[in-house]
Amino acid sequence: MPRTFAPEAVTPDDALARLRDGNRRFVSGEGNAVRQWRPGLALGQSPFAVILGCSDARAPAEYIFDQGLGDLFVIRVAGNVIAPSLVGSVEFAVSNSGTRFVVVVGHTHCGAVGATVDALEHGAASGSVNLQSIVDRITPHLTHLFEGPVVDREEDREARRATAVRVNALASARELEASSPLLQDLVRRGHIVIAAAVYDLATGIVTFLDR
Repeated sequence: MPRTFAPEAVTPDDALARLRDGNRRFVSGEGNAVRQWRPGLALGQSPFAVILGCSDARAPAEYIFDQGLGDLFVIRVAGNVIAPSLVGSVEFAVSNSGTRFVVVVGHTHCGAVGATVDALEHGAASGSVNLQSIVDRITPHLTHLFEGPVVDREEDREARRATAVRVNALASARELEASSPLLQDLVRRGHIVIAAAVYDLATGIVTFLDR
């Protein structure tokens, strides 16, 4: 049975506000989150948000949202793809920690999304069955972007890749919910919210997307 969320649990709206404020501090250089070890961390956790993001070394969630130890439950995988173990990790966080806000965070210039775009444009192979498994999970999200005329100009290709990042983040958020009866039930009952966002490597800004 899904857990009963305590009245004091951070609401999705409050969690969103904290993430936005933390990103503002990160971008402005005012970040002040305490990331050092402190007594009491071993006693338990109550993260106010779950972040399912990409493994890219330039996109650590604790930094871009200016949060400290224990604040975020972070799951990272190339291309922020959805797979059973990752869904289970989100289920664990909302079931055991009472976390009510889940965000799938993509980022600009994502290598996994770029590899998928290359595969759809040119049939490029990844060279590894394991890397291909990531491309295969992203491909269904992006196929519709390649149903029109072939794009030749470099600026058009870059725009398409930027669109692909946004589309993949939104589709992954939908897939996350669809992959879990537990999460579906919690969303239906208003206990949790699953959102999508994109982190811009060039500016540091995280934009939350309207699902």
